[in-house]
Amino acid sequence: MKSILFIFSGLPATGKSVLAQFVAKEYNAVYLRIDTVEQGLRDVCNMDVQGEGYRLSYRIAADNLRLGNHVVADSCNPIQLTRDEWQETAEKNGAEFINIEVACSDINEHRKRVEERKSDIPGLKLPTWEDVENREYHPWKSNRIVIDTANKSVEESLEEIKRKIRAHLKHKT
Repeated sequence: MKSILFIFSGLPATGKSVLAQFVAKEYNAVYLRIDTVEQGLRDVCNMDVQGEGYRLSYRIAADNLRLGNHVVADSCNPIQLTRDEWQETAEKNGAEFINIEVACSDINEHRKRVEERKSDIPGLKLPTWEDVENREYHPWKSNRIVIDTANKSVEESLEEIKRKIRAHLKHKT
């Protein structure tokens, strides 16, 4: 079996990191969280981070894919450029990729999550609801697994992603 790059995307507070961490455990994958990488660059290098966190993460993902490890990329991945670059990282390193978009279609629930969540990354300033509403996020043009976490328990969303990944992998063979 080829290594797989699981490429997570979605706005903040949709449940993306919970699902990405679950997939990392389920597939014994390396877990790359852009928020952690970017905050590390801010803390260690005193940088105004733009695209550096993604660029660094592509390299770490590539190293692991070449070793045959599965990799989970956890990021907003909001624009076509980063989506293409993640896919190129997989392709150039002989790996499969699975795009997974996590959404919360209930605007009230999503807003509540944004307003009530706490950062688990020291020093990371979380976005406000206004930041989330105004964030650039391109519509998808390619196939992906979509998980809508609105009005579902965490367990229901975990079961859904497990089922959809299995179906995707079965379809590929």
